[in-house]
Amino acid sequence: MAPDRGSTSLDDERAGNHEDPEDETLSRSRSGNRRYLAQQAQQPQNFTLRGVLVGLAIGVVICFSNMYFGLQTGWVSGMAMPSALIGFAYFKVVARTLKLPFTPVENVLVQSVAGSVGTMPLGCGFVGVIPALNYLLTEEENGPLDISLWKLIIWSVGICFFGVVFAVPLRKEMIIREKLKFPSGTATALLIKVLHGDEKSNAKASREQENVDSDGEEESRGLLQGADAQREDHDLRPSLDEAQEQEDELGSDGDWKAKIRLLLISFAGSALYTVVSYFIPQLHDIPILGLPLATKWLWTLNPSPAYVGQGIIMGPATTLHMLLGAIIGWGVLSPLAKHKGWAPGPVSDWTNGSKGWIVWISLAIMLADSLVSLGWLLLRPLVSIAQLYYPTIKDTFQSHTWRELLTLNITRKQRYTQLNNGSTESPLTAIKRHLASDQEPDAPPEHLISNRTTIIGLIASLILCVVAVHISFPSLIPLRLTLLALVLALFLSIMGVRALGETDLNPVSGISKLTQLVFALVTPRSNKNAVIINLVAGAISESAALQAGDLLQDLKCGHLLGAAPSAQFYGQIIGSAVGAVLSALVYKLYTNVYTIPGGLFEVPTGYVWVFTARLVTGTGLPPMVKEWASGAAVIFAASTAVRVYATSRKQRGIGGKWIDFVPGGIAVAVGMYNTPSFTLARTIGGLVSLWWRRWKGRSETPIIVLASGLILGEGLFSIMNLLLASLGVPHL
Repeated sequence: MAPDRGSTSLDDERAGNHEDPEDETLSRSRSGNRRYLAQQAQQPQNFTLRGVLVGLAIGVVICFSNMYFGLQTGWVSGMAMPSALIGFAYFKVVARTLKLPFTPVENVLVQSVAGSVGTMPLGCGFVGVIPALNYLLTEEENGPLDISLWKLIIWSVGICFFGVVFAVPLRKEMIIREKLKFPSGTATALLIKVLHGDEKSNAKASREQENVDSDGEEESRGLLQGADAQREDHDLRPSLDEAQEQEDELGSDGDWKAKIRLLLISFAGSALYTVVSYFIPQLHDIPILGLPLATKWLWTLNPSPAYVGQGIIMGPATTLHMLLGAIIGWGVLSPLAKHKGWAPGPVSDWTNGSKGWIVWISLAIMLADSLVSLGWLLLRPLVSIAQLYYPTIKDTFQSHTWRELLTLNITRKQRYTQLNNGSTESPLTAIKRHLASDQEPDAPPEHLISNRTTIIGLIASLILCVVAVHISFPSLIPLRLTLLALVLALFLSIMGVRALGETDLNPVSGISKLTQLVFALVTPRSNKNAVIINLVAGAISESAALQAGDLLQDLKCGHLLGAAPSAQFYGQIIGSAVGAVLSALVYKLYTNVYTIPGGLFEVPTGYVWVFTARLVTGTGLPPMVKEWASGAAVIFAASTAVRVYATSRKQRGIGGKWIDFVPGGIAVAVGMYNTPSFTLARTIGGLVSLWWRRWKGRSETPIIVLASGLILGEGLFSIMNLLLASLGVPHL
């Protein structure tokens, strides 16, 4: 925060006449930070062909992995930290052949490109909306749709850019002005700093420590600094005041070789399991609770290392909430629906069985959670404004009679704050300077994305999206509804990105469900294409929120390390384009080789999408779903409201530690619509994380590296299983 200047003139400030010597220190450190950002942004390594190619290579692996897991359970991860670690390891191996050294800003480029490629299976709808359109629509809903490969490519390329471009104007507000934390981006920046810091010799580190207080050190010092530097320049990263502890934890985990060794060991173990599980498919469903529960009620365990790794990353609170959802859905509601005759078919039947019946309940929970969470994001600014003006309103009411208030005969005491005080600056310039005084230093203008580029890019990407939608789904969606979907997508993306910056959770699922709810209100039920319109609109919103959130996480990471925002932006554009085309190809590959939905690829997220469209349009509801879904929605709306209250208190440091004991609606719903085999494996991972972090008291970094190896190993070697299946290699 900038110090309170009171009535001190701007001329006096420029002349350096401060009463508090701390102001001079803050001003000097800000100047040093700007020089540092300029030096970092000018490095040629900010945007290199080799960095882009390595990022694309890592992104291809993540893309295959996310498509594999997404079609199974809907889970997708950007893998920012593993991407930075793998990129660092590769360039470390080939360091002797490099003309320019591999620096932190180039590592930022690598992980930005890799993440943009890897998340496209979700961003383009290939793990949910597209399977729903391809396989799950009925004839009454004008489906299922046979979408050719070239139309899928047009669709994915059309929707993969406007979220990225829209994130650009949000950067200034959320990263520079509001200084939101974006925890994953901050953690990735810390990891990159520690990795590249490991390259320094002890002697060099000692010399730097001796010179840490010199004036020239400010020009070369990173924004992520040691404890001594932070004590001197405490204004640097208000979002990182407590980040030094995290950095110390990362640094205490050993050198980069130990991290890479752990990653390779976990990768190899997971890859071996993946290949073995192809020949012994029974490994996917182990009846740990007995054959009757396994065969009739689907209570099995899939001991996949990747799902254990996912549980480690999710953490104990989320996985235990998912386990609660599995117990409620598969242990209580499923037998009840079967016994009462509400779901008379086999339990595994999505249409007439309890598997499909409990999905409706989970949808109601997700909708309730989304409405409360996103509603609070809308309401909170109004609450803040009310708190700000309450003293003035109270004073006005107390100092005036009712007659004066009703006749608007209100006078108020004038309180002036002198912004100019005789300086040669215009008042408007003085106000701008006053407002900018609390901002973080930013990269030089030549390394930012210009307003012209942003405006042209946003208009072009929106037009491209409209054209792509109408080529991929000709005569199915009116132009006005496509435009409405884009407007909603941009508006809801702001809410999603803000939630991501504060909590590290991007509510893309809730955003898409909210869009589906809005489109259910504006699309006539008599329209035969109502469900298709609903699905496509939700997909557009989800894509925008996901891409904008991913880029802002990367931009936060880059800002902390001094990377040029323009280089990250163009890297993300390249990665998104490659990821969009690759995702369409990989999706077609999987659907041609495997039976979808069926077997290992049940595409539960696809059912969630199409069931949501039917729920909000009021069609196709099974018996007693309306009553049970309404009750579940009320209960979890209250639960989410309690969690919102606890989160608000926790962020202000006045309590709320009990929040983990209040079930989260989304986590419970995911546990309900996924079969128990996946949830049990994730719960094991969550308990491993609990044991490591709480009971052992160890740093989180090694176990995150372990989890990343488990996920990437199975994800990459799923390509081997795909090849074996396409060749018709028999199982044992």
